[in-house]
Amino acid sequence: MIIYLIVFFAVTLIYFASAERLVTYVRLIGLQGLLLCGIAISELKDVNTANLLFIVAETLLFKTLLIPYLLSAIIGKSGVTKVHRQALPGFYLILFSIAALLLSVVLANSLINPFVNTIYMTIALYTLFTGLLLIVTHRLIISHLIGFLIVENAVFIFSLAVGSEMPMLINIGILLDIFVGVLILGFFGLRLKPHTNELTMLKD
Repeated sequence: MIIYLIVFFAVTLIYFASAERLVTYVRLIGLQGLLLCGIAISELKDVNTANLLFIVAETLLFKTLLIPYLLSAIIGKSGVTKVHRQALPGFYLILFSIAALLLSVVLANSLINPFVNTIYMTIALYTLFTGLLLIVTHRLIISHLIGFLIVENAVFIFSLAVGSEMPMLINIGILLDIFVGVLILGFFGLRLKPHTNELTMLKD
């Protein structure tokens, strides 16, 4: 079951490269939160009940519900609905995404040791590269915001990669995830004006 969840999560990362509407990004972010919830429940069966409830609440309430809701509000406030493709065509983004996946596999296998889950390390690296790819290749500030949130999902998966040996690291990763997520949404998202494209023009 957990393998299917991990594979589905990887598919959502590839889909980020081909999506053309911001609402699709929001749905993918929410779906990733739901998948992370399922992965955490399946992987952390031996964790005490309090920690498990905390993890489920963070993934289900914060990532799956609250963040997509705030992103939808930001998009509605900005009036921007489509992804800005002027920087790089979608075809090349897909190629870069596949290259990032291959690089993640190579790096994760080069870091094999008894204390790290190679599968989670691969997906964590791929998630990190996907978030950075969105930030580098897109010009819309909203796309950058979503890229940062994807990087936060990478932090969560990194904590799962060593969670069986260091369960406290998962809690630290989640607290960092919540803190940085709220910080990003507060400073970059909720302060966006309706003329978001004017902010984007500052990069040109």
